[in-house]
Amino acid sequence: MGWQFRKKKNIPGGLWVKCPGCGAMLQRKKLEENVSVCPDCNHHFKLGARERIESILDEKSFKELAADLKTEDPLDFDGYAGTLERGRKKAGVSEAASVGHGKLDGMPVAIGSLDFGFVGGSMGVVVGTRVTVAAEHALEKKTPLILVSTSGGARMQEGALSLMQMAKSSAAIARLGEARLPYVSVLADPCTGGVIASFAALGDVILAEPGALIGFAGPRVIQTTIGAQLPEGFQRAEFLLEHGFIDRIVSRTRLREELAACLRYCTAGRRNGAVRAG
Repeated sequence: MGWQFRKKKNIPGGLWVKCPGCGAMLQRKKLEENVSVCPDCNHHFKLGARERIESILDEKSFKELAADLKTEDPLDFDGYAGTLERGRKKAGVSEAASVGHGKLDGMPVAIGSLDFGFVGGSMGVVVGTRVTVAAEHALEKKTPLILVSTSGGARMQEGALSLMQMAKSSAAIARLGEARLPYVSVLADPCTGGVIASFAALGDVILAEPGALIGFAGPRVIQTTIGAQLPEGFQRAEFLLEHGFIDRIVSRTRLREELAACLRYCTAGRRNGAVRAG
């Protein structure tokens, strides 16, 4: 009797994901359980803001802040309303920044994360305001602040109002520094433009995910502008660690424990009644 080929069962779409780093086929469920990091090559997939926050904080401890802020169209920019609506549907959030407070290994913290799935994580008025609200909450409650940044920069559809958020958020971070409250900035791929030129680069400790692209302008723009060949790995996290711009490269699978250890160290003096050194 010849070989009989069994009819393939219908397999629901989306159960498997191909890793762009090594080409391995990964079960989506197992990938999500590994915080969207490929177990074979450590490639870090894009992750939504809420998923990032939940992966860092103690279970069910997150309380959102400034969720009622609504993005307007101050310049009546052509197509902007549609762009926002598509961003909401794609990312499942109301804006590119989600902020709030919760507990990390029992320690109270203020926290925020940008979502690249929402208009490239770009910073407009609401994003800048939410980041500022998170910093102000940390100042009021005397807690550390953690911000995870992944962004294409300031949002052109809001013009100068978007650029103003760089100063506003940076001023809020400066007030934390004056109060000797620790701020840890985590840079994910990519982190560029007005975000890296403001609050994302102001951490007392700056961590980055492996391979993250970090810089004000993209490498192709720089290379075209200056007409020179850039060094290999230019603007990647590993290059920036070597040149002193960031403090550590941390895999997302270890980020929670690294943040907890960092905050315990930074707040040890305060818990013992002393003021943390600046």
